Parts: sequence; structure tokens; C-alpha cells
Amino acid sequence: MALLALALVWAASFTRVWHALEFKSFDLLATVTAPGPSPLPIVVLAIDEPTFQQLGQAWPFPRSMHAQLLERLRADGAAAVGFDVLFSEASREEEDAAFAEAIARFTRQAAPVVLASARERADNANADLWVQVLPLARFAQAGAIAGESMVQPDDDFVVRRAHHHAGSFAARMAALAGGRAPDGTQEYIVYRGPRGTFDTRSYYQALLPGLLPPGFFQGKTVLVGRSALSAVELSHAQADLFNSPFAALGGERLFPGVELQATLIDNQLTGAGLRGVPEGWSLALVGAACALLLAAGRRLHPGAAAALAAALAAGVALLSWALFARGLWLAPLFPMAAVLAVYGAMALAAYAATRRHARLTRAMFAQYVPPTVVERLVAQPHLLRLGGEAREVTLMFTDLEGFTTLSELLSAEQTVELLTLYFNTMTPLIHATGGTVDKFIGDAVMAFWGAPLDDAHHAEHAVRAALAMRQAMEGLAGRLRERGLPPVHMRIGLHTGRVVVGNVGSEQRFSYTAIGDAVNLAARLEGANKAFGTHILMSGSTAERLPPELGLRALDDVIVKGRSEPVRVFTPCDDARVRALSRDALQHFHARQWAEAGASLDALRALLPGDPAATRLAERLEQARLLPATDAWQPAVALDKL
Repeated sequence: MALLALALVWAASFTRVWHALEFKSFDLLATVTAPGPSPLPIVVLAIDEPTFQQLGQAWPFPRSMHAQLLERLRADGAAAVGFDVLFSEASREEEDAAFAEAIARFTRQAAPVVLASARERADNANADLWVQVLPLARFAQAGAIAGESMVQPDDDFVVRRAHHHAGSFAARMAALAGGRAPDGTQEYIVYRGPRGTFDTRSYYQALLPGLLPPGFFQGKTVLVGRSALSAVELSHAQADLFNSPFAALGGERLFPGVELQATLIDNQLTGAGLRGVPEGWSLALVGAACALLLAAGRRLHPGAAAALAAALAAGVALLSWALFARGLWLAPLFPMAAVLAVYGAMALAAYAATRRHARLTRAMFAQYVPPTVVERLVAQPHLLRLGGEAREVTLMFTDLEGFTTLSELLSAEQTVELLTLYFNTMTPLIHATGGTVDKFIGDAVMAFWGAPLDDAHHAEHAVRAALAMRQAMEGLAGRLRERGLPPVHMRIGLHTGRVVVGNVGSEQRFSYTAIGDAVNLAARLEGANKAFGTHILMSGSTAERLPPELGLRALDDVIVKGRSEPVRVFTPCDDARVRALSRDALQHFHARQWAEAGASLDALRALLPGDPAATRLAERLEQARLLPATDAWQPAVALDKL
């Protein structure tokens, strides 16, 4: 997905929209890194609106007026003069002659005057022809040299590329100012600032006496060109204006061509042009950033991965800015877009993986736990620690008494139908209290409470589920009687203890289950119901976690095989008198107070004639009375002997 995202970014980099965004990033960096006024003695004489107003002249100006300007510049000792104006057509003879004589005098005293030349495209049926438009020959004969002033703006009409060559206007002017020939390494322009950053004076200020002090142009490079933004005189002519990169941050939108030439001259004299970094640098940066993001993103929280992606994108922007300030242009759009695209691919992949994990979790646990628990596990997968963990849970084992006899009277299909009815009746009751169905073992059910989600009241919920199941079983037994079948009864064993809960099995097949000694005890208590004549039997560890409103009757103390400590067992009981007599009988029995224990048992058996638990304890009492008082005595009975 990351490779696909990078391919899409690469394909997008060939679109016009992409190029427009890259242009804007260049303009933004040009604006924030602009070095300010040039240290070079360059003066721009702008043919602007105030000039038209002060001189009262329409464009084009009489060439004798330009001759007067050259005389002023020669008198002041200007080092070089360039006119960013095309003088390709003849005007009146006396005007051209005056200008040619001024060019000749300036050339003899200082240096050749540079006049702009251009190239014009002539459409032809077979091909596009470019025609060089040069100044009048008589001006060249007077000592002027031609400098090509054409530049190549981008689609948004902002000039960003330098296009230096020895015959350009800027190269001619730089050579006259003592600069070196262009070396071709300056691919892009470094703008020193918005319009007016160079020392700019109105054309009329140099022409009219007394507005600029004598010697003002001494040793300076002077550029003359149009800079009018709204003059009526220029409305029908091709205005020498371009869009400004400084408009990116709200600066003035237009940039005069004469100031653009001044910028090119400055770049050539100071070596301040920009070079594009090799394409391999950009690709290496993309590879390093994306590799870091992919490697770290697999281990980070989604929020941290997003922060890393944002930091990498910001780092690319800062790197581009730092390089731009040092004369290197690294287009930041491709690396930034690549990083964000790879992060988007990672986020999409993570979303897909999360959805897949959610489906697997839902499918797996929907077989065991209530739908509400499944939704919580999907929303909070960290609550499910796969592989097993130690937890305290309350376990339940159930069994159907008399099911073997019943199954002999039924066909296989009827047996399965009965079990399905039984499981469909009991499973919702387990789920309703937050229990997890571990497995079905024949006609038995194993379930537990307290996993996979924490449940502070797992013992209470398990007992309430057992009571509800016992009540539901009465209705199920009634349906069997209506069909003429023998009744069945359900026995339930409950125990609370620590077990290992988790996915257990092989890679090909596993199940979510609980493992440990507590599981065995719960299963044994289910079977002990037969000895005590009860339907629900629970251990003391479960009983002590129940609220007072759940009345329990203490039955006896038993010792489970493999354990040394006895376990007191209980069964639910709503009769307070029965609960009190059972408790007193056990207390007196443990204290070897035989008479008191017998009295409590007699009263209990009077309330519950034929009660197996009371009868069994009375038998043990008679056996204990026969033992000598000095003999060691164990009041608990082994569970496997019941």
C-alpha cells in the first residue's frame, strides 16, 4: 500500500495542479528568505506614473529625451547604463541622431550602452520561427551593444529560472560592471525583495535638473525601463510586467521587468543564484523518511505515528527552507506528499487490520460471551490478552441428572433436539449475567465469570445465573413430562479461584478456556450435589464474595483429592431458620460439642424430613461420638468418599 501511495504521488507530480503548488512553495521560500537590498551600486530609473505626469509626454518618449538622460549620467560618471527598452524601429531623424550621438559620447567616456533586444515568434505553416529583434544599426555603430532581455516566465507568469547566457541583457551589464561570465550553475533567481527593493528613482528625477544631487550616479550601474502599473500611456502597449513571487504572502502582485533585470545582474555579480539539488537527493530523502515512518509506525500508537508523520513533513519543509537560504532549491512538495501518502497508506492498512481483527474477535467470542462483551472487546482489544493470563474467576459446571436413561428412550435426532433446547435455554442466562460459555461436554456446560473482561462481582453474577438456570430447568422438565418422558434434573457446581484464562491449543485449532486446579474443584462440586441432595453446590470462596441478600446454607466441610485444606460447601437457601440450624450444627460438630450438634441436627431434620445433607452429617456425628476424646479427629470428609 505504501508503494502504491508513492506511485500515485509520483503520477500526480506530472500534473499542472502539482506544478502550480510547487511554484507556490518556491514563492513562499523566496519571500521568507529574501536577503533584502543589494550591496551593489545598482540604480533603477523607472518610467512610472509620476514620470508621465511630470514630463507630460506620451509613450514612447522622444529619443532626444533619452539622449538628455545619457548626458546627465555621463556627466555624473555612471559606470554602466542599460536601457531595458526596445529601439528596433526608426523614429524622426533628428531624434535618432541625438540619441546615437549621446551613446557615442557615453561609450567614449565610460563603457558601451546596453540596449535591449528580443526574440519574436513568427508562425509559419511548417514550423515556428524565432526572429531576433535588435536595436537600430546606427545605435550599434555609435557604440551600443545588444543584450537579450527576454525571460521565460512559468505558467503563472512568475519568472523563477535564470537562463543566463553571455548574450543576455543581464550578462552584458554584469560584464560592464566587472562581473564574471555566467557559469550556468545558477538555475533559479534569488529575489532580493519585492518591487522597489533596489534603489529606484523616477525617470524624470534624473532628467530634470535639481532633483538629484550632482554626482549621484558616480560609479553606479544604471538601468532604465518601464515600471508603470496603470498609466494610460501604456494601456495599448505591451507592459514589461510579470507576476511577483511576493504575492504569495500578500505582497504587491506585479514586478517590473527592469527590476527583474536588476535582480539577474545582482545574482550574476554576487553569485547568489539558486541551484536545484540533484534528483537523487530528493529520492533519497523520500526513501529515508518513508522507511523511518514505516519502521516506527508498526510499533507506535496511531496518534504517535501521526505526530511522527507530521514531524517528518515539517522537517522536510525546514530542510528545504535551510537549503534555499544557502542557494539550493529542494522542492519540498514531493517528499512531504510522499510522507503523508505513506502515512495515509499505513492508516488505511491499520484500519483494515483493525476491522479484520474486530471481525475475527467478534466471530470467535460471539460463541462464548454476551454480545455486549464482544462489542467491548472489539472497541478495546487490549482487554483481551491472548496467550493466557492468571485471573480470579468464578467457574460453573452443570450436568443433567438422568440424561443417560432419557437418551436411551430417544432417537439420536431427538437426543440432539433435546440438548439443543437445553443449551439454548441455559446459554442466554449465562450471557445475561456476563458469563462466558467455555464449552459443552456432552450434556454438561462449563462456564466462568470474570474473563475475558474484569468483573468485580463475578461470584454474585455466577450464583444469580445458577438460580435463574435452576428455575428455567423446572419449565424444561415440565415440557418433558408433557411428552411422556422421564424428568431430568440439573446439578450445578460453583467455585471461585485463580486460573489461567486464554486461547489454548495449537495454531490450527484453539479454544478460549480456563485451566487450573479451581476448574477441577468446580467440576467435583457439581458431582457432590448427589451426596448432599442439592441442585446447586458452591465452595466457601464463592460464598464469601456474595452479598447478604443471597441466603446460603452451610452443608459440610470436604477435602478434595490433592488438597490438604478443607473446603466448606454451601447451597442457596431462603429459609433463615434452616440456615441458622445448619450453621450451629457445623459449629458444634467442629467443636466436638456432640449434644449441641445433635440438638441442632434434630431440629433441622424436623424442618427438612429426609434431607440428605442433614442425615449425612448426623451419621458422621454418631461415628465421631464413638471416638476416644484423645484421638486425632478430622471434622472434614473426603469429597471422593461422598
